[in-house]
Amino acid sequence: MNKTINYLLFVIFLIFAILQLNDPDGWIWFIIYFIVAIICLFQNFITISRALLVIVIIGLFAYATFHISLFIDYLKTKHKEEIFGAMVYEKPYLEGTREFIGLLMAAAAMIHILKSKKF
Repeated sequence: MNKTINYLLFVIFLIFAILQLNDPDGWIWFIIYFIVAIICLFQNFITISRALLVIVIIGLFAYATFHISLFIDYLKTKHKEEIFGAMVYEKPYLEGTREFIGLLMAAAAMIHILKSKKF
């Protein structure tokens, strides 16, 4: 079952990575999501060290802290559905919230990998 979940996570994060290539800062997000995807895939074939997983998780949460204020700004808005719309330069909290949620999703995937490992 874990292998199936890992394959599914690999596909999801690979798609996330590819979708980032049209953004101005897409290379950063491509690298983040691609690393997560590769870890999910490799987990089915090799033993990934606990230390590496912890470092990636800490890195994802650390980077997410830079987006917390934008996420809070989003929570204060009346039109929550804007998160699904186009990027509006007058509303940077939309992109910041999307990035924050993406980082949390990536961290959750890494936590799943960490918890499913037998050390």
